Amino acid sequence: MANIYDKIPNCILGQFSTMKFVNGSNFRKFKEFFLAKYISGFVAPAETFDNVKGKFPIGFTIWDTAQKTKIDTISTDVFDKNANFIGIKNFYGNLPEIINKWIVDYRSNRESIGYLTTRGNDFQNNNFIQIINHKKLVKSNRGVSIDKINLVSVSIYLSVRHCIEATWLNDRDQFLYPNDNWKKDKEFHSDCLAFALFHGQNKITSSDETNHWIPFTESEVDAKEKFASNFMSDFISGKLKIEQDANLLFADESGDKLYDNKPREFSPEAKAVFDAGRELWRYYHSQPSCNVNASFYDIREYFQGRNDKGRMNSKSDDETYMSLIGDLREKLKILADKIKPKVYEYEFLKE
Repeated sequence: MANIYDKIPNCILGQFSTMKFVNGSNFRKFKEFFLAKYISGFVAPAETFDNVKGKFPIGFTIWDTAQKTKIDTISTDVFDKNANFIGIKNFYGNLPEIINKWIVDYRSNRESIGYLTTRGNDFQNNNFIQIINHKKLVKSNRGVSIDKINLVSVSIYLSVRHCIEATWLNDRDQFLYPNDNWKKDKEFHSDCLAFALFHGQNKITSSDETNHWIPFTESEVDAKEKFASNFMSDFISGKLKIEQDANLLFADESGDKLYDNKPREFSPEAKAVFDAGRELWRYYHSQPSCNVNASFYDIREYFQGRNDKGRMNSKSDDETYMSLIGDLREKLKILADKIKPKVYEYEFLKE
């Protein structure tokens, strides 16, 4: 496109490609150079091409290079793989900073309870977004250590990335640096905390080190022994001490504290997730060979097992477990639907 723009000035350019040249964060220099008016276009699934397996949009767009204007917002028709018109899709050329710039604001050098991986800023990379025990478990150095001060921000990040289903159409959509309105929405904070605790991409395990992610007390789940860590239940109930310097560090411009040591208040949707999770934990702790310090990931592995390639199976022969995990996932979907509008309201995504 740049070569044609340079060598054949003022032409009408028709082309097809992925849409990253419009909304991709790596194309800012190109968009400073390529000044042309968008005329019209449509997108279709990439898999409609022979030998293409990826699920992402291919755009067919027309540009008038005689009209010098920066790429801003372009609207395309959308056709499915059967050539049916299914709507309009916006792509944004002038986006704010990316979400990974935002989460960097909440980096921590304090004692870690886990690690958030932050590879990529679009739906295409969402499978890499997970919470794990520590950095050494991944090859990439893109991530944030988690502690009691940034736990809510990390939970928001994971929830924003995973509460909306990835599709072929949104595959290249960019997650963004949000506006400041999220800071005062305590219910949003708590909803995201609940979502992150029980989502499948929370892969904290007790096999490597102490598990700080058990969201219940021993009595709530009928544990036969004391947990090695009550960090998470203490965090939820407001029993953890928050240092003064942390309060100053994570305050907004008005001086209001973003985080404090008050008990967390949860919405009915989040409470339903905790209730379903508690029943799952109780059932696990009724097993004769249970590990008292098991994480959510450990519990899933216990019942579902692994195949000959080492991957966790998707199902279990235990009907009670399948009923309990099914109920938890259903409640988590309801909570995700509650979080979704806030993702757009706080501009983590553009519609």
